[in-house]
Amino acid sequence: MKRPFQFAIALLWLGVPIVAFQYLRVWEQLPIRMATHFNAAGQPNGWMSREVSLQFGVSITVFLLLVFTIILWMIARRQVDKFAWAFLGFCAMVIGFLVAIHQQIIAYNLQGTPIHVEPLLIVIPVTIVILSVFYLRTKRGHALPPSEVLAEETHSGRAWAIVLLPAALGPLMAAYLIPVTALRIGMTLIALVIFAALAMAWTGFRYRFLHHGVEVTALGYRLRSIPRQQIVSYAAEPWGPLGGYGIRGIGDKRAFVWGNKVVHIKTTNGDVYLGHSDPQEIVRDLDLVMSYSTTS
Repeated sequence: MKRPFQFAIALLWLGVPIVAFQYLRVWEQLPIRMATHFNAAGQPNGWMSREVSLQFGVSITVFLLLVFTIILWMIARRQVDKFAWAFLGFCAMVIGFLVAIHQQIIAYNLQGTPIHVEPLLIVIPVTIVILSVFYLRTKRGHALPPSEVLAEETHSGRAWAIVLLPAALGPLMAAYLIPVTALRIGMTLIALVIFAALAMAWTGFRYRFLHHGVEVTALGYRLRSIPRQQIVSYAAEPWGPLGGYGIRGIGDKRAFVWGNKVVHIKTTNGDVYLGHSDPQEIVRDLDLVMSYSTTS
């Protein structure tokens, strides 16, 4: 699986010569000063020389490809699963839109063809929503059989919810103020995703410790099941900003963290990090699960 995935990553880099070719094939016909930036209504409000426009187009494509390649390489290094291919498809779509936008810019400067960004304003937010749902559904495992609840814990990040509030209000304001239907739809979708993250941070991750293992949920949705038979070891550890906050991890790793303390659970199916203000509480709850395992 890794070799086809690596080949697909390499194909993404065709975007660089394609963008360059778009400019070079009509180089003599392009105006010296090109309209390169447009408002939501498709009217030009920024200009560059054709040389700078070419350099900018190639540079932004290379930058995005570098970011995508690093992320995809990290994913492939651990495990090439359905989410890896879904994210690869998202990367290909973004590069494809970038190529299409540069073609529209060239067409506008050559023939005055109107710029149409409506598909971009709708499709990318929709894809982000779909990709987010796809990510949440991967590595969650099967639901545990019904059994007695030995303990319950909640790990919230209300400070993060407050931080996220302005980020959610921004797209809503844009949707209200800008009279472009596509932009309104796109901004509303983005705002909904941020509000979902805000609600998740405010209510927190819920950990249920059962006879058969551990379940992690948020907003009533099951994020991860950890059967007790898969638990190899667990211990409290510090967590830093570099690890990130919220739901983190790719491949066989998942973290559910809003603070700087976690319990690292090593399983036969990957590593899970459960954030908590008092990790020893999680350790004691896991001891209950594992003691039942040894006596049942």
